[in-house]
Amino acid sequence: MALRTIRVEGDPILNKKCKEVKEVTPRTRQLIDDMLETMYQANGVGLAAPQVGILKRIVVIDVSPEGEEPIILINPVIVETDGEQTGDEGCLSVPNKFGTVTRPNYVKVRAYDEQLKEFTVEGRELLARALCHEIDHLDGHLYTEIAQGPLRSVEVADGEEEE
Repeated sequence: MALRTIRVEGDPILNKKCKEVKEVTPRTRQLIDDMLETMYQANGVGLAAPQVGILKRIVVIDVSPEGEEPIILINPVIVETDGEQTGDEGCLSVPNKFGTVTRPNYVKVRAYDEQLKEFTVEGRELLARALCHEIDHLDGHLYTEIAQGPLRSVEVADGEEEE
């Protein structure tokens, strides 16, 4: 595993649509491992491949209690949403800032695992927010496009960030 450089707002790769993953190769598995390590090192709860400069439809998310497995999504598609939640959202690609964003309170996503077996994941509240946020990255969108009002600065303790 290796830490990858997180691309920040202004990098044109963050505004590009990602390509579908057709097969999972050893390089794809390495990318997923690196994304997880990078996300944890940056104290994030989610990371999409374009945030580390790779235009593939891959997302990793971990909003669960410690000890539970992270969610790895290949070619994720939101198939159902319900309700609404408004709250603060941050992003590793927009360091030390957060904004108020309205997202669905419930999200159902169809995706593929590392063996390219289809599965669905359902999320409410924080997981629903993370799913929407990370899948937006795959289509070249940042939360800043839908934030209500100006972004606010975050007080960050030695190197901690949020996503």
